[in-house]
Amino acid sequence: MGDILLRNVRICLPEKLVTGYIGITNGEIVEIGEDKPSLQYDQEVDGKYQYALPGFIDGHIHGAAGADTMDATQESLHKMATWLPNEGTTAFLATTITQEKEAIETALEQVRLYIHQAGEAELIGVHLEGPFVNPVKAGAQPLAHICKPDTDLFQKWQKLSGNKIKVVTLAPEYDKDYKLTQLLASEQITVSAGHTDASFEQIKEAAEQGITQLTHLCNQMNGIHHRDIGAVGAGFLLPALMSELIADGIHVAPEMLRLIYQNVGSDRLILITDSLRGKGLEDGTYDLGGQAVTVKDGKALLPDGTLAGSMLQMKDAIRNMAAYVNVSVADIAKMTAENPAKQYGIYDRKGSLEIGKDADIVLLDDQLTLQATYCRGNLAYHKEEESC
Repeated sequence: MGDILLRNVRICLPEKLVTGYIGITNGEIVEIGEDKPSLQYDQEVDGKYQYALPGFIDGHIHGAAGADTMDATQESLHKMATWLPNEGTTAFLATTITQEKEAIETALEQVRLYIHQAGEAELIGVHLEGPFVNPVKAGAQPLAHICKPDTDLFQKWQKLSGNKIKVVTLAPEYDKDYKLTQLLASEQITVSAGHTDASFEQIKEAAEQGITQLTHLCNQMNGIHHRDIGAVGAGFLLPALMSELIADGIHVAPEMLRLIYQNVGSDRLILITDSLRGKGLEDGTYDLGGQAVTVKDGKALLPDGTLAGSMLQMKDAIRNMAAYVNVSVADIAKMTAENPAKQYGIYDRKGSLEIGKDADIVLLDDQLTLQATYCRGNLAYHKEEESC
């Protein structure tokens, strides 16, 4: 890995947008400026005045490119990590699904054993989605393996993962006396209410006990009703709650995306894909936790018509938000990098373009089309020039 000077870029800093350069050495940002760099570099890259944003962080992704976290193999994890820079993602949480305990345990062990390779998106940990969810709001979570929140089981799993579990999705109404919620919060693990039948008051109480996030806002939770505004209303009203959002225009209608943005804003939203192994492949039938999922025209459906994850790419999620909501580049950086990095406890090295942080960088043109992805200074994706 050489030293790189990325020049002539519009840099999205945490507080402002500046035009200048980014200096990279050994995968780390060593200088940012608007005039002349103070260091010498082996390579110079002309950014052509494209936007430079921190690399996207996907905190909820099951699979891509034919691979899935629950395959529980090093090959599948590498497939995902190698694919993700194509959509601008430079770090991700491998996400599990409700399944037999032994299957979850094997998947967690594989994450613990994972060794990162240059040019890949970094596997920063695990999002444990289920099995501690409500069967009434199971969605694509297999009913046969759902169980009540269990502190002993979680501690066993966290040890197996090598302390890699960063987010746990659970139904707070099933967490008796909030024992698991309180344990997770005490260990700085994000507790996310999801696949839940909780009322607004239940979510409010759970937030007081340590819940700080809602899993895929609007999906598999109670929506806004004029007598009980439910979990969605809690996401609107409670400032302590961050909310994941699948911005594909399918899981959440464009009009609802606008309503969410107007009421929640970029400070409390985290864009995710919740994507499956079929992402990046042709339409067809794919496996999800032992279930057949049919993918057609961008939709992933179980046999009964239930939405089962997405085919969304992060590079498209940001363009959808720009089209539906008219968000700014700074808003995009918050929702795709800064917010998740803070939520998952890695903001000291990722989530913003600052000296001393990993050189995870995406370049976007004026139409917000992804042009290049750098993973810790390695060029991992470059858009091919279109021929005349």
